[in-house]
Amino acid sequence: MRILHTMLRVGDLDRSLRFYTDILGMKLLRRQDYPAGEFTLAFVGYGDESAQAVIELTYNWGVDHYEPGTGYGHIALEVDDVYQAAADVKARGGHILREAGPMNAGKTIIAFIEDPDGYPIELIGKKP
Repeated sequence: MRILHTMLRVGDLDRSLRFYTDILGMKLLRRQDYPAGEFTLAFVGYGDESAQAVIELTYNWGVDHYEPGTGYGHIALEVDDVYQAAADVKARGGHILREAGPMNAGKTIIAFIEDPDGYPIELIGKKP
């Protein structure tokens, strides 16, 4: 077994695609409209779905806002240098929730950013 994808409901698909591709550097892997169900699915990621987990962005036509809820945690992305990655996100117009630095009660370097719909994304430094 393996993880295929994480699904997020988004209020503006074009805005979310710009964030995940332009700010986080993912690629749009596929996108399809489902007129009978009045929704669009777009899959983004850093590599082919056959080998890597991806993010499914679900846009329900006519719904422009969702609340992440108290049960949702975050998506985690491994990066070479958290300080640089957070600075790059900020320079591209991304929103930083927590600046890069050691995690609480630990030594791992992390930062948190936020996507356009308010979903937190953790940047975690590669472990040696």
